[in-house]
Amino acid sequence: QVQLVESGGGSVPAGGSLTLSCAVSGFTLTSSNWYCMAWFRQAPGKEREAVAFIGDISSPQYSVKGRFPISLDNAKSTLYLQMDSLEPEDTALYYCALDRRLSTNCQRDFNTGRAYWGQGTQVTVSS
Repeated sequence: QVQLVESGGGSVPAGGSLTLSCAVSGFTLTSSNWYCMAWFRQAPGKEREAVAFIGDISSPQYSVKGRFPISLDNAKSTLYLQMDSLEPEDTALYYCALDRRLSTNCQRDFNTGRAYWGQGTQVTVSS
């Protein structure tokens, strides 16, 4: 059974930093498994939006103006999101997700309905 568990959220002042982690179990992150991983976020009263994507062979792809680097440690089966210079507008519940990779373009082909999701980690940025 695939499980994703996020951690690393918290409350910080504007300009602060957080590093989010997503531990993956029940799925081996190797190129033979053809996968894409992503971070999404959802702020209160707003729709969920994509933050960044990365796959087994695809280069990182970014939304949110490319502000937050995404990285993957295959040996630790952990996905990361480095969040620096945080703004109050970044306040949201952040989720990681895992989907099958159908092409080299994870951002274009990511299927949120098919993907596995974590429970989310809250990020709150105060002004």
